[in-house]
Amino acid sequence: MAAVFPTVREVLALDPVRHGAPRVVAGDAGLDRPVRWVHVAEVPDIATLLGGGELVLTTGIGLPGDDAGLRAFIGDLADVGVSGLVVELGRRYVSGVPRVMAAAAERRGLPLVELRRATPFVRITEAVHALIVDSQLTELRATEEIHQRFTDLSVEGADAAEVIRQAAELSGCPVVLENLSRQVLGYDPAGESAELLLDGWEQHSRRIRPAGRTAYDQDSGWLVTVVGARGQDWGRLLLRWPAGGELPTRRGVDPAEPQPRPGNGPPTRLTILIERAASTLALGRLIRRDAEGLERQNHRTLLTALLDHSRPVDEVALRAKALGVVLDRRHLVGVMVRHRADDPAADGGPEAGPARLRDLSEAVGQALREAKLTALTSAVDDHSVGALLALPDASAEDRALSAFAVALRRVRLDAGASRAASGADVSRAVGGAPGALIVAAGSGVGSLREARRSLVEARQIAEAARRDRRDLPIFRLPHVGLAGLLHLLRDEPRLQTFVERELGALLEYDARHPRERLLDTLRAYLEQGRNKSAGAVAAHLSRPAFYERLARIARILDVDLDSVEATLSLHVALVALDAVRTP
Repeated sequence: MAAVFPTVREVLALDPVRHGAPRVVAGDAGLDRPVRWVHVAEVPDIATLLGGGELVLTTGIGLPGDDAGLRAFIGDLADVGVSGLVVELGRRYVSGVPRVMAAAAERRGLPLVELRRATPFVRITEAVHALIVDSQLTELRATEEIHQRFTDLSVEGADAAEVIRQAAELSGCPVVLENLSRQVLGYDPAGESAELLLDGWEQHSRRIRPAGRTAYDQDSGWLVTVVGARGQDWGRLLLRWPAGGELPTRRGVDPAEPQPRPGNGPPTRLTILIERAASTLALGRLIRRDAEGLERQNHRTLLTALLDHSRPVDEVALRAKALGVVLDRRHLVGVMVRHRADDPAADGGPEAGPARLRDLSEAVGQALREAKLTALTSAVDDHSVGALLALPDASAEDRALSAFAVALRRVRLDAGASRAASGADVSRAVGGAPGALIVAAGSGVGSLREARRSLVEARQIAEAARRDRRDLPIFRLPHVGLAGLLHLLRDEPRLQTFVERELGALLEYDARHPRERLLDTLRAYLEQGRNKSAGAVAAHLSRPAFYERLARIARILDVDLDSVEATLSLHVALVALDAVRTP
């Protein structure tokens, strides 16, 4: 029976009923029963004409005169499931209903109410029926809004977070989306404490066992539906009703009156709402079936939030904990994994870029699982996969990073072997081949508020290491050398000013005379250790032409190219220029 109907308690609060000075004499535990209709009866065998859920009004004139008859009358009403019995005093019973009737009603949990003042029953029936019709119209309008809202979300391709937010907004209740392992994929506390809502979620969720695909678990107060499509369920959507344990006040009820508690489950509209929300989530997942899963989306959201400060760290910690990744009171290490080459054409053409990144993300995730490490991990840009390792203490850092690097290499080798079995080239997966990886780690930190520094440092080290031909299992800050150091400082205005001061005049000359490419001539000279003969060969120029160009460079820059100090400064500026130009 839908809870759209008013309860006995709400009916007693209506003005026409209050006019009769109502008094509950038995069965007050059943005052939250819904009233489907009001029926006036003056005959003892009325139960055969009822269907359950009625509030019966009577003056008692036709009721049995003996105790056994009264017990049978109450028993018949209780058996058919009426909501309550209201007896107007004055005609049959003057001072009160018989004790045997009250005792029988109390024993059967049937609300028995006396009206101590004469009241036209028609006024009561009109008021109750108007309330029922008004409630049903309100429910209908709410249901129509639910259907329209989620239809729009489906058409717009809204993400899971937006669907959950809309479900919480329409219901006014906390909503949680979890996977089959009881990890939280998304939630909206509807104004309540998110920390209290998610505290110990997995254990709490496993105690919520509704009977059916969509059902209300009375013991926990959660309305639950399964999320999935095409026979493949992948999660559950849960809505806690009523929010805070109280029902919203209905129209016509004195706010001072105690509000009812959920005795018959949530309103039909909430069942419709949670099912529509679940179908929208399932449809969205089907549409985006080639995209990353919700778990990975949540990981990416949290890593991005740490990198760009888009969410408070406390919220990130709470959401990560709900995903099974505890970041509080942990030693945190930022890790970045990327291919040496940005050009996806090396691995199969431009369209292979997203697929290559997705494969890399899956490989990193698998390596973390094999190394038994806890981490947030996802792609953080078009080329890199990031991970924030959560370790028990600093002493575990080196061991964890080594285990991850070994596991990642093994995963990549296995993937390469699989490709070889299908005719692909294994050499592209490891070593110095085009598909080779760089694994970089930032400095470990002791709190989530410092995690961004470790992640940013790892990303900068990974970028700098692309110029390093060594095949190190893990690149750390001491490995990046001068080129790496300058790459880390490439956004520093003082470094950019230094480059302009040292090379600006030559860059301007090359811009006006693009065919001469004097900057390349200078680079060849410096990279060959100021050996002019070797420089001429590297530049593919004759010695006289090379010497003439060096003389021109010296005039343009006003420097002595035989000076060790001057050429050292120019060489550093060239390396810095490369770092500044690299995105």
